[in-house]
This record gives sequence, structure tokens and C-alpha cells, in this order.
Amino acid sequence: MAEGGPVIFDPYSLPSNDNVNPYAFSVELDGQWFLQKGKMIAYYGQIDFHGIGHGPLDRLVAANFHSPLHAADWVVAQGRGKMLLADRSYDINSYDLDEGNLTIRSGNLLAFQPGLTLKQSIIPGFLTLIGTGTFVAASNGAVHFVEPPIRVDPQALVGWADCPSPCHHYDHAYMRGVLGGIRALTGFGGASGEEHQFEFAGAGQVLLQSTESLLAERDTGGVPGQAGPGVPGAGAAR
Repeated sequence: MAEGGPVIFDPYSLPSNDNVNPYAFSVELDGQWFLQKGKMIAYYGQIDFHGIGHGPLDRLVAANFHSPLHAADWVVAQGRGKMLLADRSYDINSYDLDEGNLTIRSGNLLAFQPGLTLKQSIIPGFLTLIGTGTFVAASNGAVHFVEPPIRVDPQALVGWADCPSPCHHYDHAYMRGVLGGIRALTGFGGASGEEHQFEFAGAGQVLLQSTESLLAERDTGGVPGQAGPGVPGAGAAR
């Protein structure tokens, strides 16, 4: 290979449970992982994918997955090998929980180990992981950890760990100002982080991405231009 050319990986040179680069993560699978549909881009080895809610892994799912609203978006990867995870060239990182409690945007969570239990957060659009294990998440830019008390732009918020759920904070003086008047007259413009924040108090950590743009929404699982589903349990391609 010429100097400065691409790095060529094989099953032995891929990292184990670590980043391949800032945009891809390699999972060393020896058992099961929960995986959001559409986030596995390739794998080596003998790996099967089972939909949530049906198949031979009902006992595992019953113990670790408690979010019916998101069940159609997830599968269980089972077997031995290496899986490459990625999400539209966003930053990918792994995080470890040790008897912890972390709430994260549902679209940012790519995969997690059994040993962590997933529950549906009381906050719409968020999921909560409880227990001990590793999970993989995407972010629009690098992630920063900050301590409460703090107020956070909702679009920059990735999640929070071991602290109470946030409350809404609105800057009413700002809302009554010139921009608020224009919005009332025209109907144009939405609340920005300067007008509306999530307020955190108490102990714990808050995870922020280094941009105010959320990850773009996209259907998971389907493969465009293909008649069949992209992964087991996925809907028809659109």
C-alpha cells in the first residue's frame, strides 16, 4: 500500500470495542447486543439479527427492553464476530455505565449491551439506560460533560446521567421583546436556546453536543431502491 493511502482492515486488524475512526465503531460481538436498525454498516463472522417482540430471544428482550414505542426500530444482534456501527458520518463514541442511570435522545442511541436495561423516559423523545455495561451513541459534533446547575439549549442536549430530569425555563422578558412581537404578528420563527432552555439542578452530569442542530430524522432499517427490507423486521423500503 502506498504511503498515505487508505487503511485496509480485516477481522483481525479491526479494533475490539473501540473506534475505527471518529465516525465508525467496531463491536467485538460474543453473545448479544441491542442494535438500532440501520446503524450496522458491515460485519465479519456469524451474526444473526432478531426483531424485538418476536423470535427466540423473548426472555432477553423481556429482561432488558421496556420501550414499546421504539421496539420496531431495534433488533438483537446475536453471534460471534465484529460489527461496524455508524450513523450518517456523525461522531460516534462508546460510554460505560457502572450501576448508573442515563437518559439519552432516542435518535442518538445506536447500540447497548445486555446488562443495561432500556426504559422509555417520561420526557418525549428520550430513552433511559439503567445498570452496568457499554452503549454506543452518535452526536452532531464532540460531546461535552458539564455539571448542574445549568441551563441548556434543547437542541444541544444529548442526555443526562445520575441527575433529576430537567424542567423547562422560558425567558419571558426576551419573549416579550421585539422578536416575540414579530413572531406574534407573523407566526414566523420558533423558540431558540436564547428563549427556551432545559434547566438541570442537583448532582450528576449533562451531555452536550457541540452544535445547536439535532441529528436529522431519518427512517431506519429500509434500504432505498430495494424491494425488500434492509434488516429483519424493517418496513418496506421507501
